[in-house]
Amino acid sequence: MNKSIEEIEDEIVEEFSLFDEWMDKYEYIIELGKNLPSMDENLKTEDRKVSGCQSQVWLNTKSENGKVLFEADSDAIITKGLVGLLVRVLSGQRPEDVINAKLGFIDKIGMKEHLSPNRANGLVAMIKHMKLNASSLINKN
Repeated sequence: MNKSIEEIEDEIVEEFSLFDEWMDKYEYIIELGKNLPSMDENLKTEDRKVSGCQSQVWLNTKSENGKVLFEADSDAIITKGLVGLLVRVLSGQRPEDVINAKLGFIDKIGMKEHLSPNRANGLVAMIKHMKLNASSLINKN
């Protein structure tokens, strides 16, 4: 059985609690970015680009068995790590659950106050984009 959004968020909070220093947390985010599979170049189109991000971020969304599947990529490694966290939490969930996700883990790991304003705005833009894409799938099912 798939884990709930909250269960995945709890895992992430636990992982980040292992690091005392923010530089270590950034290193972890960079590592997550390096481990996120690259998206097919053919999918990196304008309609998949997330607007509001300083770096380029592409998000592909599809529906499978009533679940939303996300894949993402970015040309900036920290941003790729951040979008990787969002993909981990939201991919494989029902569209309704994605739309209603509170994503409290972002505050719990202290991410908002440690991101530059541009990155924080980009994070908000990525979340908004994922929720919008999930809501478009509800109308298709």
